[in-house]
Amino acid sequence: MNIIWHEKTKQFHLYNDEISYIMYVQPNGEMGQLYFGSRIHDRDDFSYLTYRRMKPMVAVEAPEEDFSMELNRQEYPGFGGTDFGMNAYEAVYEDGSTVSNFKYASHRIFAGKDKLEGLPATYGSDEEAMSLVIILEDTRSKLQLELSYTIFQNYPVITRNVKFINQGDDEVILNKALSACLDLPDQEYEWMQFSGAWARERIPVVRKIVPGTLSIESKRGGSSANQNPFIIVKRSNTDEFAGEAIGMSFVYSGNFLAAADADTYGRLRLLMGIHPDTFRWPLQKGASFTTPEVVIAYTDKGLNGLSQSYHALYNNHLVRGKWKNRPRPILLNNWEATFMDFTQESIIKIAAKAKEAGAELFVLDDGWFGARNDDYAGLGDWVENTDKLPNGMKGLAEKINEMGLEFGFWIEPEMVNPDSDLYRAHPDWAFAVKGKTPALGRHQYVLDFSKDEVVDYIYDMLYQVIDGANIAYIKWDMNRALTDVFSNGTPAELQGCVYHKYVLGVYRLYEKLIAAFPDILFESCSSGGSRFDAGMLYYAPQAWCSDNTDGVDRVLIQYGSSYGYPISSIGAHVSAVPNQQTGRTVPIAFRGNVACFGTFGYELDLNHISEEEFCEVQEQIKFMKENRQLLQYGKFYRLVSPFETDQNAWMVVSEDQTKALVGVYTMRSNVNELDGRIRLAGLDRNKLYNINSCAYYGDELMCAGLVLNAENTRNYTMEQDYSSCIIRLSAE
Repeated sequence: MNIIWHEKTKQFHLYNDEISYIMYVQPNGEMGQLYFGSRIHDRDDFSYLTYRRMKPMVAVEAPEEDFSMELNRQEYPGFGGTDFGMNAYEAVYEDGSTVSNFKYASHRIFAGKDKLEGLPATYGSDEEAMSLVIILEDTRSKLQLELSYTIFQNYPVITRNVKFINQGDDEVILNKALSACLDLPDQEYEWMQFSGAWARERIPVVRKIVPGTLSIESKRGGSSANQNPFIIVKRSNTDEFAGEAIGMSFVYSGNFLAAADADTYGRLRLLMGIHPDTFRWPLQKGASFTTPEVVIAYTDKGLNGLSQSYHALYNNHLVRGKWKNRPRPILLNNWEATFMDFTQESIIKIAAKAKEAGAELFVLDDGWFGARNDDYAGLGDWVENTDKLPNGMKGLAEKINEMGLEFGFWIEPEMVNPDSDLYRAHPDWAFAVKGKTPALGRHQYVLDFSKDEVVDYIYDMLYQVIDGANIAYIKWDMNRALTDVFSNGTPAELQGCVYHKYVLGVYRLYEKLIAAFPDILFESCSSGGSRFDAGMLYYAPQAWCSDNTDGVDRVLIQYGSSYGYPISSIGAHVSAVPNQQTGRTVPIAFRGNVACFGTFGYELDLNHISEEEFCEVQEQIKFMKENRQLLQYGKFYRLVSPFETDQNAWMVVSEDQTKALVGVYTMRSNVNELDGRIRLAGLDRNKLYNINSCAYYGDELMCAGLVLNAENTRNYTMEQDYSSCIIRLSAE
């Protein structure tokens, strides 16, 4: 990896073995983009990539009569000069002007990567990463802009964020401050987004890019189940195994905007950052604002290659602490078994059966605190309900630990029921607009986490519960979107800061709890996958992927999630049937074979299944313990898309290519067909792989394919709904 500054031509070249990122100081002093893609040789001057011939009706930069920003690619564009594309920022000055002219002033290049204060971000040592900060100044207002870039040694990615610093005497208002802009020289791309809703999250949607603006967004206060803050642009001929693609992933958990602005001259502009509609940030003299990070990845090896870059980067340079690259414990959660109707005795009975099956962790879900017998009351009162837990959390944890199980529990710290002691004492701590009855979601209001005193109060309550017990795991839920976002007691001119400050408050509570209890495994949840984003992985290394635990739907949801997020981050469990969300009854073998490509666990009472199914659960857990390092951290490949056929196949391969596991699934049977055949990936062409009693060379399996017959798969058939198998490959 290297970052080169060509002083004579005022050009920067960031590169490693896989990619090059080249930009320059334009004739008007602002930063322009020259190239992003596969690694190319360095040279002193790449200015041949600029456009210096004028077009009719194009404004030019005086005195450069042959240069227009509209016809050249920009690095971080504003609006009001000679570029008319979508802008990345808007600053409003004391005189009402919104026109900025950020000219290059200086830069610094250094080994490693700076931490973003109060924000999640990737990290890297001096040996792993190099960074560049370009300082630009608007001489009229004295507003300073810092563009930050990091390139990693082993990944085809560039991380970006920006910082605004008011060096002038007058207040400046930021109405828009996106984190990254990437201008590309052509528009021959397709846009991939990951859309859905509760219980059907992160479904890939592909749209052709044409002149105009295409975008996705969330204004729900969290990143949302409806649109994920991760997009891909790919060439039309790019598939899973070949072709160019660029990804943009937002390391943030609040409102966002991702857009593709295709102009009528053939240029494509990609932008990502905090949504400007819910953002207004005043900067007094000496104040600054730092945007969250965007991770931009490139591949010419297909969508699997792009995904693998994100998986490896996030596992190695985003997840922190004890659980970095560690296999996840196999758990049983009582929610679908009992909901809130439980006693200590009934919980112990469920946990004992889980231990008998081989589970390692028991998780107590909602209903353990306050007056919490349904979802109408108790949220915010984080004190044990001694009618259910006579000896409190400590007593229950001790009993669970005595069985040989670790213990964890559920919280929803950002919310409050109107029927709670907390709300009765502090109604002003919930978001509400004066004179308007606030909207309810799941019978609850949203606490104002933009206020430090609210965050600190919730922390103190949770600390008392956790500190008194042996807690190994916490499931952190968040079950509604933000509405009525008005912070009582906050001045009117600062109300535009509240959405972002809320997210910072969530991050601050995570940091306080992690600092106090560094060994706890946090799992983020937001009605399942409504806040499944890279920002959360910095604090909680896994996320409850979806409240929909139906085996068939989970194939789709987990497949879509894998495009941008590592398998180790995908909370995946086997639940009871008929399924709570779909009513579908799927064999426990199918449910288990899907869930094992994730963190793995159970959401049911094992006392209420047949002896035959219980034996199967024991075998599933045994299999998972033997293979979870490979399943959760092996190189993951999508092979057959469930969005294109009635089948699905994916696989993981060990780093040394001696082991692999292939998951094959039929959601809907195909009658009177020949045996299926799947071309595998990621194997060593020259290694001989054993599959049951047969052996095949890697090149055979990847080129001719694996035939799904009885010899190779034993019990799998395409002629039976909900048939599945996991095929083991091992090389000597």
